[in-house]
Amino acid sequence: MSTTTKPTVTPPASVLTQRRLPRWAPAATALGAVVAGIGIGAGAGLTSEIQWGLIAALLFVGALHVLSTRVEGSRKAKDRLATSLVWVCFILAVIPLVSLLEYTIRKGAKVLDGYFLTHSMNGVATIEPGGGVYHSLLGTLEQVALATLISAPIGLLTAIYLVEYGRGPLAKAVTFFVDVMTGIPSIVAGLFVLSFWIIWLDFSFSGFAGSMALSILMMPVVVRSTEEMLKLVPNELREASLALGVPKWRTILKVVLPTAVGGIVTGLMLAVARITGETAPVLLLVYGAATINTNPFDGAQDSLPLYIFQQWKNGNEPSYDRAWAAALVLIALVMALNLLARGVARWKAPKPGH
Repeated sequence: MSTTTKPTVTPPASVLTQRRLPRWAPAATALGAVVAGIGIGAGAGLTSEIQWGLIAALLFVGALHVLSTRVEGSRKAKDRLATSLVWVCFILAVIPLVSLLEYTIRKGAKVLDGYFLTHSMNGVATIEPGGGVYHSLLGTLEQVALATLISAPIGLLTAIYLVEYGRGPLAKAVTFFVDVMTGIPSIVAGLFVLSFWIIWLDFSFSGFAGSMALSILMMPVVVRSTEEMLKLVPNELREASLALGVPKWRTILKVVLPTAVGGIVTGLMLAVARITGETAPVLLLVYGAATINTNPFDGAQDSLPLYIFQQWKNGNEPSYDRAWAAALVLIALVMALNLLARGVARWKAPKPGH
């Protein structure tokens, strides 16, 4: 019995291979677009670097699309066009942030030292150099801590109710009011606490009054972030626990919350970072003080956003330097909170094989 071997037909090389731009083509195109943008902007008499950058961005997108169309075809060119637009938008978004950070560091580094971080403005004239931000930093930490102590339990319990128990008109009403509170301007929260706590109940200005306003702003963020994390917990875990006869409250406490704790803590830290820079509530309720007040429940306190506002309002060079240094401290504090949130999320993220 003889076997016949069919000849192997090799497809044309054009079917197996496709012409592609070299890997260095996008970078070279970007460099050429930057040079051309500077040349066109300078030749046209444009003095703004922003205008030069926009011209370079348009030249980069257009030139890369044309090159890709000629070499790789229209389908790949569309993909390159979308990718280049994403990169251009990303750079346009990052440049203002980087320039703001660079400018703040350059201006704030003039007076930012150990003395500035460990002294207050007590006895320092506004037109003279010196003084520090210790009283404001202490006030911010205490006010944010109190706001967190108020908001975290209420927000966590509200989210648990909405996810695990919430059914019917009450749950819909709670969801509606949480959505409304998410969009409340900070000045409105400050005015509410001012009218209720200080004018009606006749309490004095204090750090605690500012903390109550900050907690109003923080609470809906905590509820929403916790609610989304609890929804991501697989129902199979709840059902397995309930099938073993574990009560629902214990299932939530021992199964659901430990599973979602990474996301919950991350959302909480981001909410803390969101309220740390609020100015309007502390301007109305904390009132500001040049001395160190370690008791947030008695007497006026200061905070970093309020300190920046007051120093800039003084309108002289030493006050401007102190304002920039305090802004740098505030940015560093918010950045540290965001990095802490990312670290907790990575630490508590599910590990492969577990």
